Amino acid sequence: MAAKIEDLRAKTDDQLSAELSDLKREQFNLRFQAATSQLEAPARIKQVRRDIARIKTLQAERSAAAK
Repeated sequence: MAAKIEDLRAKTDDQLSAELSDLKREQFNLRFQAATSQLEAPARIKQVRRDIARIKTLQAERSAAAK
């Protein structure tokens, strides 16, 4: 399921970093499945990529606000 920005804003920086690493691991696994023609949900690649972007954007917003 795609992460909603409201849900992400409620998380701490450590929780966001943990979720980001989980999503990057999942993205790697999805790319590997796609390369070996074993991918069951091709739309999940796009969803994971956008969730990663949401988290990175939120982290950038927080670091800019901290300055």
